[in-house]
Formats: sequence, C-alpha cells, structure tokens
Amino acid sequence: MSQQDPSAAPHDDRPRGDPWHAFGYVVSGVAFYGFLGWLLDRWLGTDYIVAIGIIFGAGLGIYLTFSRFNRALPPDSSHDQHEQN
Repeated sequence: MSQQDPSAAPHDDRPRGDPWHAFGYVVSGVAFYGFLGWLLDRWLGTDYIVAIGIIFGAGLGIYLTFSRFNRALPPDSSHDQHEQN
C-alpha cells in the first residue's frame, strides 16, 4: 500500500476565490469614498460629488478584487526539474 507524503504535494500560494473578500472590497470602497464625497458635498455645497465617490469606490474595489485574485504565480522550478528527468 502506498502512502503519499503531504509535504510532497504542490503548494498553491494563490488566494482562494472567497466571494466575501470581493464583496468586502467593493462595499468598503463604496462606503469609504461615498462618505468622502458626502463630506466634500457638505463642505462645498454641492450635491454630485457623493455619486462620483461611490462610482470611484466601486471601481477601486473591483480593481483590488481583480488584482488580488489574478496574481501570477512564480514559475515552479521543482516542476521544471521533474520534467527534464
């Protein structure tokens, strides 16, 4: 009977695709930049900067989500050595 060594299994350093992380990035961006836009609206006497802040925050949250979950993995040198043998 053969047993596999758990330390020999390939280690994947990519973050897992947890939807709560993506949700947190987008909601945090909308809340933070929407609040900053609201503060600027109150200070400047306008009523459109909050919408710009919400859109910018959502875009930044989506960007952070893609940059986190689409990170390129470094080449695995041990995998290349096994293919050469």
